[in-house]
Amino acid sequence: MRANGQGASADAVLQATGYVTARRSATVSAQITGTLTEVLIDEGFRVKKGQVLARLEDSGLKAGLAAAEAQARSAQATVVQLRAQLAQAEADARRQAELAAQGMTTRQTQEQAATSVRAHAAQLDAAQRQAEAAQAQVVQARVNFDYATVRAPFDGVVTARAAQVGEIISPLSAGGGFTRTGVGTIVDMDSLEVGVDVNEAYIAQVKADMPCEAVLDAYPDWRIPAHVVTVIPSADRGKATVKVRVALDQKDERVVPDMGVRVSFLAAKPRAQAAPLPGVLLPPEALAQRDGVNAVFVAVEGRAQRRAVKLGADVGKFKLVTEGLKAGETVVVAPPAELKNGSTVVNKE
Repeated sequence: MRANGQGASADAVLQATGYVTARRSATVSAQITGTLTEVLIDEGFRVKKGQVLARLEDSGLKAGLAAAEAQARSAQATVVQLRAQLAQAEADARRQAELAAQGMTTRQTQEQAATSVRAHAAQLDAAQRQAEAAQAQVVQARVNFDYATVRAPFDGVVTARAAQVGEIISPLSAGGGFTRTGVGTIVDMDSLEVGVDVNEAYIAQVKADMPCEAVLDAYPDWRIPAHVVTVIPSADRGKATVKVRVALDQKDERVVPDMGVRVSFLAAKPRAQAAPLPGVLLPPEALAQRDGVNAVFVAVEGRAQRRAVKLGADVGKFKLVTEGLKAGETVVVAPPAELKNGSTVVNKE
């Protein structure tokens, strides 16, 4: 997988071999340990982000969610009950205050009514906190229940199916015995690129955005345009190589991970020359104003011929004539005011 300094084409300055790799690939697993009841994917399936890939046995999680929801409803009912009791205690306290103002009850009875209000308010506050805790338990139970459903983390293609219905899957397992660590592997085919090892003796010739051509071993007649993404700033001392990432400029279903590929690094293309300006360059002293129109006098068979012209943007010290004059025609420089159409002119060249 080392560069040999010879290219596959006349424009190649370097050639190296490597493999197609995926920048985005994931072995999808559940976040809890459980037994698979459904596996809805197989090799080659295209999946979308959030699509269900598999389901675990969830009866215990479902029962836990139901218990948490029941506990939350009970806590909320307690809050409603204590809120009613507090309202009653406040009403009793107001009546005792009215009776005390009329001298029809004792001070002790009035104080007891006020204390009852404070006690019921404290009980209501505690019940509300318990109701919030019960609701949090519901959220946690619902999250755990959702963990029994394995979903795709991104759009991609299933490249491997690793588990079957009835097997135990666990994110903590080392993969031994009958316990699986994942349901399958998903690859984002839009993230495919090429990784090559370039001999460090030639790495100075490789630059970011350098044009390349990639040829797959499976399709030797197909040249894929590509470019250098980056040169990884780390060398392999054992192989004396440096890793280079190459992006493919064309996406195709024929390109799959781990395919062998040969990359030719091409010389930078020369910049295209600027297109010639559309028009004729004219010295400014050859222009004349006639009847408020820009004009020039062209010498045709010894006679002056007046031409109305249209000007473009100035080019240095010259005027650009876009209409009314052709390249190669002879014009009169500094035409006098008495020069008219058809006047005799003499070419001094």
